[in-house]
Amino acid sequence: MAEAKTMKYSRQREAILAFLKTRKDHPTAEVIYENIRKEYPKISLGTIYRNLALLSENGIILKLSCDDGFEHYDGCTDTHYHFACRRCKALIDLEMDDISFINTLAEKNFGGDIDGHVAYFYGICAECKGAK
Repeated sequence: MAEAKTMKYSRQREAILAFLKTRKDHPTAEVIYENIRKEYPKISLGTIYRNLALLSENGIILKLSCDDGFEHYDGCTDTHYHFACRRCKALIDLEMDDISFINTLAEKNFGGDIDGHVAYFYGICAECKGAK
């Protein structure tokens, strides 16, 4: 595990975090940039990326990768699962029961220690399914 970096207070970082806490759609850095620029017009995309890296390295936000070629960011670090729509590329929270018991199942014949897991579910979202 990477050593956590010390974070001094930053209004821009707080704005990024506050923005992510209001979202359930897991925006990309570019979407975050376009929205944060409304409040901080001189902010650079590089500053957004540096702050997202710092926040995710310190476990304050999640960085999510699915098969769309982009990194997505989630302000909720509680245990939850994600659904990626193969048609519209949406990455959304999936409301479901906790399946943390799979750690025990995976560890059964592993011989090591499993601390966690990441699960993505793929398919067609309800919106796309209704648009057929």
